Amino acid sequence: MLSFECDYNTGCHPKVLARLCETNLTPMPGYGTDEFCESAKRKILAACGCPDGDVQFLVGGTQTNAVVISSLLRRYEGVIAADTGHIAVHEAGAIEYTGHKVLALPEHDGKIDPAELRNYLRTFYADANHDHCVFPGMVYISHPTEYGTLYTKSELTALHEICGEYRIPLFMDGARLGYGLTSPETDVTLADIAALTDVFYIGGTKVGALCGEAVVFPKKAPPHFITMVKQQGALLAKGRLLGVQFDALFTDDLYMEISRHAIRMTEMLKELFLSRGYTFFRQSPTNQQFIVLNDEEAARLAEKVRYSFWERVDDCHIAVRFAAGWSTTEEDIAALAEILSE
Repeated sequence: MLSFECDYNTGCHPKVLARLCETNLTPMPGYGTDEFCESAKRKILAACGCPDGDVQFLVGGTQTNAVVISSLLRRYEGVIAADTGHIAVHEAGAIEYTGHKVLALPEHDGKIDPAELRNYLRTFYADANHDHCVFPGMVYISHPTEYGTLYTKSELTALHEICGEYRIPLFMDGARLGYGLTSPETDVTLADIAALTDVFYIGGTKVGALCGEAVVFPKKAPPHFITMVKQQGALLAKGRLLGVQFDALFTDDLYMEISRHAIRMTEMLKELFLSRGYTFFRQSPTNQQFIVLNDEEAARLAEKVRYSFWERVDDCHIAVRFAAGWSTTEEDIAALAEILSE
């Protein structure tokens, strides 16, 4: 069965696996206090251009979003997100479960519009009854977004300035960050992200690791953050497993190298669908591609290819997602071409 259903459908990059095997029997202290985690943190902060920042490793994206958001918000605050944002749609109410409301704004290509954000905040504080409402205490964005789209540097700068004006943190979900950084259409670097956000994470689960996300505080983590991570059940006793993986990913530019490979495979995938006359549901410059299929076509294709259902377009068409990743090969693309020819 050919698989394009997601970018975490294989294990980990061979260099990551090799490093895990090499270090497997080396005794180390727990909870991320080992030398592998420390080495990975130094490499990540150097790559971000913020050597005085803080890095913490968590296991997965949902845990990371829930822990970061609930740890930074006050009990009466909520988090602003696009209405298609991952925390608003596909995290099973994990944020609400922590006691914080997701305050949704309309999406524009999966993104928050800075002007609408400013208007939302201005309107909130102009309301004489705002003390009776959920306060907007943070802005959450994804880069790439859930539709594979990217914020420009000017958009990030505008969001950063608005958040600074209202003294609320800007948090970037970087579950697929590598694929955003290596897109030919981006003008945003890792150093830009570190300069324009208050906290972000570098996704490992979808970019070459077995699991794990690296949370980066470019300036300083909030007091007792590690305690709050543990309080919410997200602290891994064998933290070394995360440190070893990120240490490998940030050695010899591996993280960016495998991300660039995924983008090359995606360009081939996109060209394949274009050449066969398929309609794109959304235009994405990263590793997720969204195609419109009629129901009969979708059912027939599903017999040989795994893809993700995204949403229904009308009574007889659906939008589906094909995702390339670090482990996608040219042979996979050729096999898909053959299936489409049938």
